[in-house]
Amino acid sequence: MKTLYIECNMGAAGDMLTAALLELCEDKGDFLHKINALGLSGVHVEAIPSVKCGITGTYVSVRIHGREEGSVDAHEHGHGHSHEHNHEHDHEHGHTHHHAGFEDIRALIASMPISDKVKSDALSVYGLIAEAESRVHGRPVEEVHFHEVGTLDAVADIVGVCLLMEKIAPDRVIVSPIHVGSGQVRCAHGILPVPAPATAHILQGVPVYGGAVRGELCTPTGAALLRHFADDFGPMPLMRVERIGYGMGKKDFEAANCVRTYLGEAEIAPEEIVELSCSLDDMTPEAIGFAMEALLAAGARDVYTAPIGMKKSRPGVLLTCISLPGDANRLTQLLFRHTTTLGVRQTACRRFALARNMRRVETPYGPVRIKEAHGADVFKRKCEYEDAAQAARASDVPLETVLNAAYRQIGAENGE
Repeated sequence: MKTLYIECNMGAAGDMLTAALLELCEDKGDFLHKINALGLSGVHVEAIPSVKCGITGTYVSVRIHGREEGSVDAHEHGHGHSHEHNHEHDHEHGHTHHHAGFEDIRALIASMPISDKVKSDALSVYGLIAEAESRVHGRPVEEVHFHEVGTLDAVADIVGVCLLMEKIAPDRVIVSPIHVGSGQVRCAHGILPVPAPATAHILQGVPVYGGAVRGELCTPTGAALLRHFADDFGPMPLMRVERIGYGMGKKDFEAANCVRTYLGEAEIAPEEIVELSCSLDDMTPEAIGFAMEALLAAGARDVYTAPIGMKKSRPGVLLTCISLPGDANRLTQLLFRHTTTLGVRQTACRRFALARNMRRVETPYGPVRIKEAHGADVFKRKCEYEDAAQAARASDVPLETVLNAAYRQIGAENGE
């Protein structure tokens, strides 16, 4: 399986992600030509060799009418990256910024000579940022103005990453735990803690950590890009690495200020699971159903039943719960609590599983989630039944109509 692993030991910003992904591409000139032909007035993107702590990588410079915004302030305020930090948080320092609403951004991206998939990805990233800003400032999304990320260089960063992800086309994207930095950051609203509130909101549920590095290492744009494209967050998987990219920030730290990317083929490694099972001959179907729901709600990977014949020729039910090793004791307690069994069997197993991720598509009948599975030269795709059924009922159309619309939409987004 073609796997992209993004290592964020020094956080992430839009320009650093662009540079790190660009290093994975053989034809860098093709990308630079496309990004500079987007129709962004006065914008010029350039890839510049950069060295951090003896490591050579790429720094992506975005100039507007010949000027790279943030080149002074990024040093004055101790930020770890380049112009993006300035637009995200330091928009009081005499620069010209373009305040834009979501519809302005939508119209700008719609006018670009890029695929529908790249447009959809870019708008989804902006949607994450808009939702975060809405929560932080207590205003509806429709009233959010992208004074922090609506500037042209930030548009170039976001669309640039989306273009590169389309070009690289990984089957699976895994992101390391994200170093967010520490201390405080100055912005138009005053002095805020690191991570900035919008960044913190976007990264809810994502493994993050601080540390001794003072300053903002992960920006809202970087956080939104990672959140949108990541299929999973965690350690580097077992993989055969074919290419490595280093995307450099502007400032120097004791540690190399970069995002590192790995591209290669991931192996399907076995994982340890535990099967918990018990035989039941004195429970009603309703009680068994209740126990199954309780186990699933408590984190069981799967719960199922099978008919069996028991002693004294009694028909019964074999209830089986699939658990991760760390959850086995807790789920065993639930089996004792919610069933009549006097004993639970535990069997340690190894299983091979395809990597899975969930996609959400908009259909004329409503949103539908689609589960995709990859690995072992296999690709599978299936709509979530509950979503499709709800949309079909709400629109009074056959289920098949919603399913076909969902598959057509995801096919269009993938350029299939």
